Amino acid sequence: MHDDRTLTEERLDRALRERIRPAVHPRSAPLEFEVWHAPGEPVPFAEAVAAAYEPAALGDDWGPAWGTSWFRVTGHVPAEWAGETVEAVIDLGFARDRPGFSAEALAHRPDGSVVKALNPRNTWLRIGEPVAGGEEFTYYLEAAANPEILDGVGALGDRETAGGEPLYRVERMDVAVFDRRVWELVQDLEVLDQLMRELPLGSARRWEILRAVERCLDALDPDAVGASASAARERLLPVLSSPAHASAHRLSAVGHAHIDSAWLWPLRETVRKVARTTSNVVALMDDHPEFVFAMSQAQQLEWLREHQPALYARVKEKAAAGQFVPVGGMWVESDTNMPGSEALARQFVYGKRFFLEEFGTETEEVWLPDSFGYSAALPQLVALSGSRWFLTQKISWNTTNPFPHHSFLWEGLDGTRVFTHFPPVDTYVAELSGAELAHAERNFRDKGHATRSLVPFGWGDGGGGPTREMLARAGRLADLEGSPRVTIERPADFFAAAEAEYDRPPVWLGELYLELHRGTYTSQARTKQGNRRSEHLLREAELWAATAAVRTGFPYPYEELERVWKSVLLHQFHDILPGSSIAWVHREAEATYARIAEELEAVIEGAQQALAGAPDGAGTVVFNSAPHGRAGVVAGGAAPVSGQRERAVEAESYEGGFRLDNGLLRVTVDARGLVVSVVDLVAGRETVAPGCAANLLQLHPDLPNRWDAWDVDAFYRNTVTDLTEADVVRRSGDGVEVVRTFGSSRVTQLLTLRPGARRLDIDTEVDWHEREKFLKAAFPIDVRADHSTAETQFGHVRRPTHTNTSWEAAKFEICAHRFLHVGEPGWGAALINDSTYGHDVTRTVREDGSTTTTVRLSLLRAPRYPDPATDQGVHRLRYALLPGATIGDAVREGWQFSLPERRVPGSASVAPLVAVDDDAVVVTAVKLADDGSGDVVVRLHEALGGRASARLTTGFPLAGASVTDLLERPLAEESAEVAGDAVRLRLRPFQIVTLRLTPNDDV
Repeated sequence: MHDDRTLTEERLDRALRERIRPAVHPRSAPLEFEVWHAPGEPVPFAEAVAAAYEPAALGDDWGPAWGTSWFRVTGHVPAEWAGETVEAVIDLGFARDRPGFSAEALAHRPDGSVVKALNPRNTWLRIGEPVAGGEEFTYYLEAAANPEILDGVGALGDRETAGGEPLYRVERMDVAVFDRRVWELVQDLEVLDQLMRELPLGSARRWEILRAVERCLDALDPDAVGASASAARERLLPVLSSPAHASAHRLSAVGHAHIDSAWLWPLRETVRKVARTTSNVVALMDDHPEFVFAMSQAQQLEWLREHQPALYARVKEKAAAGQFVPVGGMWVESDTNMPGSEALARQFVYGKRFFLEEFGTETEEVWLPDSFGYSAALPQLVALSGSRWFLTQKISWNTTNPFPHHSFLWEGLDGTRVFTHFPPVDTYVAELSGAELAHAERNFRDKGHATRSLVPFGWGDGGGGPTREMLARAGRLADLEGSPRVTIERPADFFAAAEAEYDRPPVWLGELYLELHRGTYTSQARTKQGNRRSEHLLREAELWAATAAVRTGFPYPYEELERVWKSVLLHQFHDILPGSSIAWVHREAEATYARIAEELEAVIEGAQQALAGAPDGAGTVVFNSAPHGRAGVVAGGAAPVSGQRERAVEAESYEGGFRLDNGLLRVTVDARGLVVSVVDLVAGRETVAPGCAANLLQLHPDLPNRWDAWDVDAFYRNTVTDLTEADVVRRSGDGVEVVRTFGSSRVTQLLTLRPGARRLDIDTEVDWHEREKFLKAAFPIDVRADHSTAETQFGHVRRPTHTNTSWEAAKFEICAHRFLHVGEPGWGAALINDSTYGHDVTRTVREDGSTTTTVRLSLLRAPRYPDPATDQGVHRLRYALLPGATIGDAVREGWQFSLPERRVPGSASVAPLVAVDDDAVVVTAVKLADDGSGDVVVRLHEALGGRASARLTTGFPLAGASVTDLLERPLAEESAEVAGDAVRLRLRPFQIVTLRLTPNDDV
């Protein structure tokens, strides 16, 4: 037989395009509409409905970037349409190829109640089914002129620079008959067409579908599509009713709408995107009781509760019915590389608690499809939050090494294992198309061991979520020959079944490193500094407020601290903290961090003043909020200033430069302002590799192939400019000041060796005006290190410094928190910092056979997109070199560097609320219990990677203690070993423990 496949496929394409799809709405009449362009920011419905509207017509332009136009749409149903299903069909100029990156609108009734949203793939409003004929109706459309910024048009990323030209044009405003018979025929043909094109040419099933399509088109009258649609559908029944093979892959389809809490739009627009999406979802649920939709990010539901209470009530009704499913267990889908230990824990605390209090739901699946790599601390935090499973899709974006599993056990730092799934469909905005489902089945890497995977379906980022067309596909694909079986179900049902069927899943140990988006460790330095500073201020505010509350009756600011925490957690969203949002987002973030700092400083000051006692005019009390004692002040305590003085720093000119010596370190800065020698006088060992210079600033071109703010591509290292010319090298106090100019920028550094310190502090101010450049600070260390050790949440992670395999080579840029350490047996060195996350570590073997290990901090970038002015201006960056350091030294100094002592007028000594007798056990939080009971909550962890046995003593009479989860709920399987006012602790490596301590108020 002749191969006429292409002939029939092209025939089908044209029939769908020109005859069948247009016949879904076979009769229409124009709607009348008026418009009011809201000035400035969005306004409430009550203000919009009272505004003065002007007549409008098809073809009218509307919407400068970020503007809002309100359309008042009126119409009536022709009497002759009685008994039909009727819809309003509206096109505001939508970009059809970008459903989540275009204009959007939310439809309201005249009483203000929400109907549903209008989006590029969701352009209808149901008027009636059936109609009586003659109905009149009015809708108010809140239309958002969100600009498309996917093409690098960075000026549109801030209202201040976006301009006032209209972006969109009204294309259609009709009331129309909806012919369900034709619509169902479209769904039949699209599902079969997509399936057919994925089947092998030699497959009999492919040809059966082709012939059925041919017979269907033969039965279709192109001049009377509606009248012949049922007969045409009958020709498809045999191929649509043929069941799937017994071995067909099983796909659990979960409705979803991934909404970035900020990205190419500001936070205020996400508030509206959430309302538009959830309105679509609940409307769809009314018609489809089988539809299940999962929504993560408690923050977004909190916005809905605040701004759209009636719509939120509908969401809660659907949640009670089991259709609307909260997932994720976190406040936002945060970045997980850069949030600090306590912040990442609080993501779960506030997220899980919101779902529990608002929905009565104990979320068990952690839902993070789009974050840029996953910390090795996560499995333990997942388990301690009361969750069981983890889902992401982003690792499929790896550019070097395909991840070897789709279902596996992920083992974290401490040994906790969590069942984890990567959907092999490789998208979190699936359409349930034939190509997607075929890819999921082919791609699934656990065949023979497992049979199930999950597919999140629905348009994201304001695209409206799942559509009625997607649900129609799911129904047809539930049991269809040649396709995986598709079942719409809750994520928990998938995870329970997937975990049960996989007897011995493979294990992945350690971080899930994303081989992409490495530039996010550095972009938008002010946002990263604001985050780090806020985390430390929150630690101090909780510690001193709790101490003052127990000791003096100081009013603990529960509500204020919770509000600030939630703001900090929101800004850890995976396009804010990583620096990959538009200028508007980061401008607002900088202002928010400034307000947070002011508020927390006031809390700290008030609590410390209450503790320090009445100032006597001469006394000063030193407060130490770090988790280790220093300068005679215990961790978490305070003491009057000591009169003890350290040996003064000796400084002398040396060969055009300067030499600093404090008896512990001898530092030589040459005439170029470079550190050419750092001798550890205790160990008698040189730190800087021979012939090299430390604190060498290096400038690279930074032109990644695709995602400017996100990516650093490995080839940037091929070209480097060493900044060795100095304008000024001079003495300044206990240090040396160095000034350099390069390009359009200027850097001023103060290198300080303090009395009694074993570290060289480097305070760097950069007036940065480069474009598409990458600034690094290099420290070539004279050690042979086959791995580096970087602080992460609640511990540290070791990464090879070699490139033996492609897995190691791909980690050419890595994330570290307060320290990164390299060493060899008996001696090492660490770099510590106050706000830098990006690092790289390389190694070379010298002619003498010794090895140089070079550690570099990534200081600043200057990408063009999505913010063309990223990081322009003045920055202050602090970091330090710590020679002769163990991991314990790096942990201690990292905390102390970021938490400087505070001096307050007064004379009192303040004993800590809790004290731990082992420096390997680090206390990350001391606070009062969130329930207002007055209990003291302490979170701590083993920090060095070994077992620890420690004794925690309380600075108050102890009535009882319990081990709790992150949400401060007692763990049935754990008990606290209490003896008097102390708790005995036995910790495995990197174990996190939360203790709830009840004071004995009767003593």
